[in-house]
Amino acid sequence: MSTCSTVSHDLDEPVSGTAATAQTWLLLEQSGPWGAKALTSSHLDPTLGRALEAAADGTGVRIALIRRPGRHADSGTPAVRQVYAAHAVPGNVWLHGATTRDPRQLLDLDFAALGRGDHTTFDAALRGRPHTGDPLALVCTNGKRDRCCALLGRPLAAELAASAVEGVWEVTHLGGHRFSPTLLVLPYGYAYGRAEAHAVKQILHSVEGGRIVVEGCRGNSAWERPGQAAELAVRTAVGEYAAEALTVVRTDGAAPRWEVTVAHADGRRWRVLVAQGASLPPRPESCGASVLGSPARMDVVAVRELTATALAS
Repeated sequence: MSTCSTVSHDLDEPVSGTAATAQTWLLLEQSGPWGAKALTSSHLDPTLGRALEAAADGTGVRIALIRRPGRHADSGTPAVRQVYAAHAVPGNVWLHGATTRDPRQLLDLDFAALGRGDHTTFDAALRGRPHTGDPLALVCTNGKRDRCCALLGRPLAAELAASAVEGVWEVTHLGGHRFSPTLLVLPYGYAYGRAEAHAVKQILHSVEGGRIVVEGCRGNSAWERPGQAAELAVRTAVGEYAAEALTVVRTDGAAPRWEVTVAHADGRRWRVLVAQGASLPPRPESCGASVLGSPARMDVVAVRELTATALAS
């Protein structure tokens, strides 16, 4: 059986620069089945789902539903739901957790402030506190968006949970079905494609130590796609794996060519030339696609460290 993920894998499509973009993630536990647009097609009140979508629009906050790995027959909505908020911009990375009996409380949040990295209203409205447990491993399993996410994502989530990996949740949508199984790790906001259980365990072990694994990494959700590719290229070029060492401080240009400036916490800077290409030959971008496409890819053309003279000019 050929799927969009097997074709992407066989064609060796690069994963760098393909992560969903969000400076802040807001995650709400919702058991039971999920539709393609889960906020409005699940057992969450669709009116609330639409209101949350509207509230988050343009704020840098991305909302997703989560559930524990396992069977998803309708066993009733839990009385107490887990909620998380995480900000992924280096220098202000945080992950807070809370519980709620009424998900309508999420409408009391200041979404613009959340997007900027201010968790004040999350803590006030939901009695949120800093998350002190293991990193969160969010595996996309929404087969109603793409069957690959169910065929590959659900077994991965189940395997991780069965091997006592803490912090594992199924999540509604991380984009890039053809890279299934896809994974988002919080608090740092790095996404991964074609994830396997042994690799995920290594990724989580590294995150516990404040370090990032670049193999299989799609990028940090805090940056747009050219910035994601540029930051990963700098990490690889200089062997820098500390989670918050690098920041995308500037992106000049427009598709299909950008100059991205990446800064190190120690003051070093690099200028990275990123070009947008088309993945050839044409292939299905998702299993539900009726026509073949050529997905955009981020190709790093050059990485150049800036000297003091260049920085002053």
